This record gives sequence, structure tokens and C-alpha cells, in this order.
Amino acid sequence: MDPSLLFEITLIGLLGIGSQWLAWRYRMPAIVVMSVTGLLVGPIFGLINPGEDFGDIYSPIISVAVGIILFEGSLNLSFKELRGIGKPIFRISTVGAFIAWILGSLTAHYIAGLSWAVAFVIGGLFIVTGPTVILPLLRQSKLKPRPAKILKWEGIIVDPIGALLAVFAFEIIAFITSSDPDGTKLMLFFAASFFAIILGWALGRGLGWMFETGHVPEFLKSPAVIVTVIICFTGADMVMHETGLLSVTAMGITLANMGISSISDMRHFKENISVLLISAIFIMLTASLEMEILLQIFSPNIIGYVLLMMFIVRPFSIFISTMGTKLSFNEKVLVGWIAPRGIVALTVSGYFASILLDAGYEDAQILTTLTFALVFFTVVAHGFTIRPLAKKLGLSMEDKPGTLIAGSNPFTVELAKSLSKADIPVIIVDSSWRNLRKAREASIPFYHGNMLSEQTEYNLDTIPYEYLLAFTDDHAYNSLICTTFMPEYGRTNVFKVSPYNQMNGDFSSGVVSKVGGRILFDKKFSMDDLMDKLNSGYVFRTTNLTQQFNYQQYVSEKDDSTVFLYLIKPSGQLKFYSEEMKTVPQIGDKIISLTPPNKEKAKIQARLKNQRSNNGN
Repeated sequence: MDPSLLFEITLIGLLGIGSQWLAWRYRMPAIVVMSVTGLLVGPIFGLINPGEDFGDIYSPIISVAVGIILFEGSLNLSFKELRGIGKPIFRISTVGAFIAWILGSLTAHYIAGLSWAVAFVIGGLFIVTGPTVILPLLRQSKLKPRPAKILKWEGIIVDPIGALLAVFAFEIIAFITSSDPDGTKLMLFFAASFFAIILGWALGRGLGWMFETGHVPEFLKSPAVIVTVIICFTGADMVMHETGLLSVTAMGITLANMGISSISDMRHFKENISVLLISAIFIMLTASLEMEILLQIFSPNIIGYVLLMMFIVRPFSIFISTMGTKLSFNEKVLVGWIAPRGIVALTVSGYFASILLDAGYEDAQILTTLTFALVFFTVVAHGFTIRPLAKKLGLSMEDKPGTLIAGSNPFTVELAKSLSKADIPVIIVDSSWRNLRKAREASIPFYHGNMLSEQTEYNLDTIPYEYLLAFTDDHAYNSLICTTFMPEYGRTNVFKVSPYNQMNGDFSSGVVSKVGGRILFDKKFSMDDLMDKLNSGYVFRTTNLTQQFNYQQYVSEKDDSTVFLYLIKPSGQLKFYSEEMKTVPQIGDKIISLTPPNKEKAKIQARLKNQRSNNGN
């Protein structure tokens, strides 16, 4: 391999993941950071140009990556999610898409100055949003479940529909303008679309059957899925261009609704692949643009077109298509505003630009400029506004970081009460209605169900909760919960009670102690220890660190049997104590601890003494 090409591949990977990290670290939209990074290393400073350097393999790499990303997104589309939102999703994906196509085409003709033929092709393409841009936004914005699910379903479902609409528009135009009209190509279009759906369904069912019957070993399941996706995409695309997107979407939805446990096990692996591909492709596409395209973006007709698409076409299509549904006005406003365009629009528009130019439509030469203008402005505008707009409309779950506690017992109920007093969202989950009695009596939010059941996955909204505490009596079950939810919550936000056995002086299981999740508080405090302290009269105490009473003084004066539970930063950030915790409490922090009763009695006596002395004065 050419050393310069090898260096470029390495640089693309580094810039892509570096952009993702930078966005996470400073809470910025990842797609914006990736787009700007690609522009800087590409057309602005001219360090790389993947479109030229990769040669003939550039387009196939992009196409296959888009297919894998779309499949990974559709693998999350379970029909069980449609409860209560099926009607708005159907209306947006059909009526809304049609309205957006017509209005977008009219805007492209009258504002951008495109011919009717080119306008209707690009109008169909620009209804897409797609998982490459929607999923990163949803990951960072923490919307309430209903608008989040609507945006996710629309982005994935409409992605292949938009590409097919563009193909359909082109075929219609070719049929109408032909001197010898032949309906064969139109029939071929519908046949190819139907074939793509059947191919995706068949491959999905076949792969699912092989997994369920044990015909594929565990270590080959992930590679088998990736290869099958590529076969599915390529097979359909060879019949007709862009039907591969439809085929992989059908395959993903088929597998998602078969209830195969191994597919769920691989979901996080495929999400990681998707993040890597999205990062690399955004860098490659933006770095391959030419400087002339960037300069053309700021022409009045293109700016006018983009503004109308964002502020008129999208909101109008959403409001009209969702009439008669149960969506609130605020939900319609949010969904009507959020519609960033992404990789599919960029890649497919390049394909249509070439075939339209070959067909004699000279105005198609500005399609790349028009597409990138819409992609860049929507990505920036929606990326930076989705979070504040959602909070303004009351559709954001991003308040204080919540805590989900698995296991209901007297200690977890008291812990939940202390969190509630600090205005921190908390919920207790337990499969035993009897165990949940104390939580009900204390008016603590609860969910009756098994944390690992599929029913809980669909019925329990976990978005408000950033921390997971496993507090059941079964240490193996606690470890399994932590291992299962670690990819979702993050390694540093998943905890379990210590499996330490007080009587034997060791851990109840040498294996369990090594699996999943940090040990809460201190490994010497098992569930039995905490319950004994609670039964002995220990109380939950909040200590404010001040200039007059800092952390060092607090540690020196505390009782040796005190259990540090968690601390709250002035910003509202929550941190649970564990042996891996490296944060040193600072002035302004609040420390919540389990304190012996004599300490609390001494505090009360000191307060009474001060009151008597004041009364005496």
C-alpha cells in the first residue's frame, strides 16, 4: 500500500474518533465537530482529499458503510416501540414525506433556479434525515421518549424512501421526456424495489433461523451479520441503484422483531462499528469537497433555498401530516424543526448529479453545492439547538442526573429518600411486589418487573437515569445487571453492592466480585452490613463542606464506622463513593453518609446547648 494512503487512512480514523471525543468532552454536537474537522483538513488546508486519493474504491467504501450504518439503525426498530406513536410515524413517513417532496421540489425550482426535472429528483432526496445524523443528536440531547422515538423511526424509515423517490422521479422524467416512451423501466423500478424488500426479509429470516438453531457459532455471529449485510446491500444495488438501502433496512427490521437474544448481545458491537463508520465517512466526505463548492454555498439563491427548507417546508409538512394524531403542539414544533441531512443525501446527490449531467441537464452541476449547503446548515443549526429547544419546550429529560436502583429493601428505600430530598430523580425496580411495599409507602417512584426482562426494556423509561445501582440479595444477578447495562450507562456509572461475606471474611464468590460494575461505597460493606447499621439506628446525614469546615476536618472528626455514600457537587453533579473513585471533595460539595446514632445525638445536643445559651443571653 502507498505509505501516503496508509497515513491518510490512519489520519481519517484519528480525526473521526478525536472529533467524537472532543464533542463528548465539551458537550458539542459530534456531527458538527466532524464536519468542521473534515473541512479544515480537506478544502481549507488541503492536507487530504479522499475522493481523489482513494480512486475507484472511494464510492464503494462510502456505499457499503452507509448500508451497514442504516442496517444498525434499523436493528433498533422493534414494533413494540410503536405503541402510542405508530400513527404519527406512519403519517410522517408517508403523507409528510410526500408533502416535503412536493414543496421541496417547488422550492428548488423557484428559489434555487433548478429545472423541473432536476428539482423533483433532488426534492425526493432531500426528505431524508437518516441515522448518521439523527442518532448522534438523540444520544446527546436526551429527549423524552415519544419525540425521540419519532425522530429515530422517521430518520431510518425515510432514508431509503428518499433515495427511492429520487430514483422514481428520474425514471418518470426519463419516461415523459423520451421520444419513444417505454414503461419497462418504470415497471423495473417497482419490481426492483419489491425484490429489495423480499431479499432483505429473506436474508434476515434466514440468518435469524441459523442463529436460533445453532448453525453459526458465537464467535462467528458478528462477522456473519456484517458479511450478510454487505451481501444484502450489494445484491439489491446490482439490480437497481439505491435499492440496497431499502434492502438492508428490511433485513434489520426483520431481525429486530424476531426476538433473537444473540442479536441483542451483538447490538453494542454493531453500535461501535456504526460510530466508527460515521466518524470516518463524515471526515472523508467533507474533506473531499472542493473550495469552489464552499464559496458557492453563500450565493443568495442557495441560502434562500436552505432557509425555506428549514423554516417553511419541514415544519409545514410535519404539522399537516400529524393533524389528528395525539402529538402535542410542543412535540410538533420540535419534530418540525429537527431534520438534519447527512451522509445519504451527500452520497446519493453525487450519483444523481453525474447521471443528470449525462442526460443533458446542465443545472445539475450545482447539486453537490446545494446538498452540502443543506447538510452543513441543518447539521449546525439543529445540532446546537436541539438541546436548548427541547428544554424550552419541556421535552428534555436533562435535569439532575437520576439514579436507577435495582432491588427494593429498607436500605435502598432510605437511600432513595435521601436522593429525592436532594431533588435527584430516582426509581426502584424489583420483581417482587412484596419487596416494593416500603417504596410504595415512602412514595418513592418504582417499577414492578425484572431488570433483565424484555418487557422491562420496552416499558421502563431509562433516559432520566445516568446511574445504575444493583442492590439485590443475589450477587450473581447484580453482576449480570451491571454487565448487561454497562454499555448503555458507561463503565463509571454502574455500581453493585459488595458481595463481601462478613462471617467468612471474604467475597461470597471469587468470580462474581470480578464481573461487571464498580463496588459501591467500600468492599467491606456488604448488604448485610448496611442493613445491620440501619437496624442499629444509623442515619443518613448531609454535610456541607465550607471554608470553616473543609473535607480534612470532616474526615478527622467522623466516626470510623461512618459509610460514605455519595456527594453532590455545586453544579448538581452526582458522584457515588467507591474504591475506584478519584474525586476529592471540595468546598461547596455536599457529602451524604450513613452515620452512627451517637454522632447524630451529639449534634442534636450541641444544637440544644447553643439554643439554651442564646436564650440565657
